[in-house]
Amino acid sequence: MGKPTNVRNMSVIAHVDHGKSTLTDSLVSKAGIIAEAKAGDARYMDTRADEKERGITIKSTAISMFFHMPDDDLKEVKQKTDGGDFLINLIDSPGHVDFSSEVTAALRVTDGALVVVDTIDGVCVQTETVLRQALGERIKPVVIINKVDRALLELQLTKEDLYTTFRRTIESVNVIISTYFDKALGDCQVYPEKGTVAFGSGLHGWAFTLRQFAQRYAKKFGVDSEKMMTRLWGENFFNPATKKWVTSSDAGNGKQLERAFSVFVLDPIFRLFDAIMNVKKDATTSMLEKLGIQLKADEKELEGKPLMKVVMKKFLPAGDALLEMIVIHLPSPALAQRYRYDTLYEGPLDDECAVGIRDCNPEGPLMLYISKMVPTSDKGRFYAFGRVFSGTVRGGLKVRIQGPNYVVGKKEDLFIKSIQRVVLMMGRTVESLDDCPAGNIVGIVGIDQFLLKSGTITTSETAHNLKVMKFSVSPVVRVAVEVKNANDLPKLVEGLKRLSKSDPCVLCYTSESGEHIVAGAGELHLEICLKDLEEDHAQVPLIKGNPVVQFCETVQAESNIVCLSKSPNKHNRIFMKAFPIQEECAADIESGKISPKDDFKARAKILAEEYGWDVTDARKIWCFGPDTTGANLLVDVTKGVQYLNEIKDSCVTAFQWATKEGCIADENMRAIRFNILDVVLHADAIHRGGGQIIPTARRVCFASMLAGNPGIMEPVYLVEIQCPESAMGGIYGVLNRRRGHVFAEEPRIGTPLYNIKAYLPVMESFGFTASLREATGGQAFPQCVFDHWQLLNGSPLEPGKVKDIITAVRKRKGLAEEIPPFDRFYDKL
Repeated sequence: MGKPTNVRNMSVIAHVDHGKSTLTDSLVSKAGIIAEAKAGDARYMDTRADEKERGITIKSTAISMFFHMPDDDLKEVKQKTDGGDFLINLIDSPGHVDFSSEVTAALRVTDGALVVVDTIDGVCVQTETVLRQALGERIKPVVIINKVDRALLELQLTKEDLYTTFRRTIESVNVIISTYFDKALGDCQVYPEKGTVAFGSGLHGWAFTLRQFAQRYAKKFGVDSEKMMTRLWGENFFNPATKKWVTSSDAGNGKQLERAFSVFVLDPIFRLFDAIMNVKKDATTSMLEKLGIQLKADEKELEGKPLMKVVMKKFLPAGDALLEMIVIHLPSPALAQRYRYDTLYEGPLDDECAVGIRDCNPEGPLMLYISKMVPTSDKGRFYAFGRVFSGTVRGGLKVRIQGPNYVVGKKEDLFIKSIQRVVLMMGRTVESLDDCPAGNIVGIVGIDQFLLKSGTITTSETAHNLKVMKFSVSPVVRVAVEVKNANDLPKLVEGLKRLSKSDPCVLCYTSESGEHIVAGAGELHLEICLKDLEEDHAQVPLIKGNPVVQFCETVQAESNIVCLSKSPNKHNRIFMKAFPIQEECAADIESGKISPKDDFKARAKILAEEYGWDVTDARKIWCFGPDTTGANLLVDVTKGVQYLNEIKDSCVTAFQWATKEGCIADENMRAIRFNILDVVLHADAIHRGGGQIIPTARRVCFASMLAGNPGIMEPVYLVEIQCPESAMGGIYGVLNRRRGHVFAEEPRIGTPLYNIKAYLPVMESFGFTASLREATGGQAFPQCVFDHWQLLNGSPLEPGKVKDIITAVRKRKGLAEEIPPFDRFYDKL
């Protein structure tokens, strides 16, 4: 741990069911933590009972493994190393889109990623999401193409077809990498001939890189292994007659040559599979002798698949292939922090903390980022899980614990406490440590009551925070929970606190009407959270309400009249109009392309050029809302109003309040621009204080919204489904019943599967997975990600479907069922 050049921090990322946990087993068994025979079936990194039951990973789990690298292989490592002993800190992450916040938390504390891609499924929606997140955090990827055994046994592909499948998959990965990569990373595309792509089968425990085959042949033929490696991929052919390498498959005498990859790499594997699976005993024995594979007495009696597993594990052990790929091609903390430190640290890049992070200096000031909380065996206590970027952490050390809202020099969100113990995370267990130097992943005991989900721990008084993580999913699905026995209420409140600690993306809060609400990224995420809440965190029987969807209020047209509101003392008047903002512009604001932190001139230029705003108006945006970042704007278009700046703060406060709780159903507003046209103020400052202006400004916002034909927006999922052609009819049927619509279907080349992309309103998505499986006989599996907001047809003010939805929402929130009338907010001149 003390040699940062010999540490590798990496996470395993991929689409759901592409075999991350199964592959990780091979590395865990190589490190001697589980028996080799169990690798592939044990799924050692799935630590929870429900993970084993469902066969999916739910929480990311970390493990530290020690390996020794042979001297021959050490020469290949291009970065600085110190001896042949390596420590690999590996985090196995979930692939299900509902848990992608776990992936974000894992990526923050690692420097490299092993991307697993299924040979048959290829690159899927979640593969792209996690790769994009990794590249955004400046993390270097290497790829393994998994489940090759299925291509050989189930699809019975020929060698040439298998090569094209591999090539296509690697091209798709490289397209994503070149789209999202960060210039600071340099070229991080993956190439089999450079050793950054492996092929294998996690379930059967075998894998190879071209480097391993090149070394075998280099010894046999006495050639340079690096040259051999480049020949084993792409358009390279060996002509046995002339003993020369050529780049076209034409042998001259009308015969076709086989590609080098097929002859030298796939041929031995295909022949082994053929001999073993078709029980050709003599051929099998002679091949095993040639390959130098020794079988034990009990293994000699096996035949068919069990024998093949044993032989392939000995011929091409997966642990070796993965290990060499990780050690040779993934960066050490000492190397990675040099190009990552400026995206990690919020403060100036030349202060002592930034320099300590850059140099990965164990003597520097302590800088430790906590990315998530891991529940311990003690009820209600958590390990803070994170990474030491600079300095050394040890038990008993007095530290500053800075939450995400901490600002240098202020006292908010800051605790000064001592760390109790430092532990090493080992899958299901932990080991105690005396101290832990920079560049390592670690668990900390005794600070869980001061941090909610994430934060920075430091010993420097001038330290700024490490940047907060950006999640690719947002909690859009909510459920109200209540207790069966009223006496258990305090336990529920305590349980909700613990639940919101244990998951980076879950939101727990109490609504205005007094309901306890749990919000998650999707149905599955919510199901797991509620199960944890009931069984672990609160331990009392609960009643779960129906799922609730959040709506947004908007306007569909410009206000039909100039709206006016007078202050309670009748001495001040505000005139305003509301306008809809284009959907693209609203999306840009939400994604942060246009943000309140930008320079106002640059921001005005974008708005004027792309969205046709008047430049002077665009420069006078008072604020964004709700929460100062949302997609609503308050714009001052007044001319020559006296004392205007004195009421600016009051107007901004009123605007934030109005956009947070609209007048239609108390939901957030979205995509509305409020123009302040004119303000008439009393000359005496005492008559235009906040108490007079705030309610007035809020009322005029509501009036101009009601005058602009209000509308309701609902969240929409992007659904990606993979299925055989026969199941397509069932999918269309289910989607049509739920107001969904398909906008793309592509056949997967080389497989009988289709990729279907569709939009589905979140409101209709409950029970979608179950009914889809029912309609297709279990052949279709959907992945849903929140994609955009969509306007519901119709007005909430006229009888119809939209009005019914809003009435139900108002009823649930305990408001009067009728939407307040226009004249409640509008004052006549």
